[in-house]
Amino acid sequence: MRLGEGAGGTVTKVENISTGHIMAKKKINVVPDPKIHRQILRELQFLRTCHSPNIVSYYGAILEDSDSSIAIFMEYCEGGSLDAIYKNVSKRQGRIGEKILGKIGESVLKGLVYLYSQQIIHRDIKPSNILVTRKGEIKICDFGVSGELVSSMAETFLGTSYYMAPERILGLPYKVSTDVWSLGLTIMEVAQNRFPFPSVLSPIELVTYIANLPAPTLSDEYEWSEELKDFLRICLEKDGEKRPTPKQMLNHPFIQSSLQRQVNLELWIKQVWEWED
Repeated sequence: MRLGEGAGGTVTKVENISTGHIMAKKKINVVPDPKIHRQILRELQFLRTCHSPNIVSYYGAILEDSDSSIAIFMEYCEGGSLDAIYKNVSKRQGRIGEKILGKIGESVLKGLVYLYSQQIIHRDIKPSNILVTRKGEIKICDFGVSGELVSSMAETFLGTSYYMAPERILGLPYKVSTDVWSLGLTIMEVAQNRFPFPSVLSPIELVTYIANLPAPTLSDEYEWSEELKDFLRICLEKDGEKRPTPKQMLNHPFIQSSLQRQVNLELWIKQVWEWED
């Protein structure tokens, strides 16, 4: 069963015949270079040692010689991506509430802090890379990917740059605070049911806009708390030197309020997809 397809590869739902365990299989096409293949597989193998409630579990990877692709086996998250979730909610004229947005921010920040503790950087936080399990657990996926894999994937620079912080678009060094910008855009998109930047811009115009013009702000601001607006304002600080790290953002009042709040995320995702008991 195919779960999704993008420039980075296709994702299908698969079953381990011997154990009955359900997994997601991501197939990525790479350049036919054995040296790069070995390095990629080594790095992906390391991901099996990473365990956190806020990141997708990786089970292993194999090289499929028939078409020079790598198959990555990972945890199956039945609730899908935030991208699919907010679009489904929007189709019913709905909107994801602030309590859920808080849990998204809390979960992603915790996941990023864990990854950094393992010397893993993400670089591509966006709605399609944040998944939800049937139990309502919010998890980061597509982390720990090597530069060689990124460069050999059929994914253009412009295809990934929409969520990049201004400093990355300008070619400046990567900082851990770069992912905070991407998280801010992600939460704003999920809140508003649309990408925060003007949709009429061409790819080149959009990249220029992100790098040079003011950061976006929430529309319909009267509906949102001052804590959320301040959280997004700080996430979308244009100067990467002034933007806080994920660990620092966990101390923001919006996230601290979320940490103290009980939210039934299992019921929420069930309602999103109208699952039966």
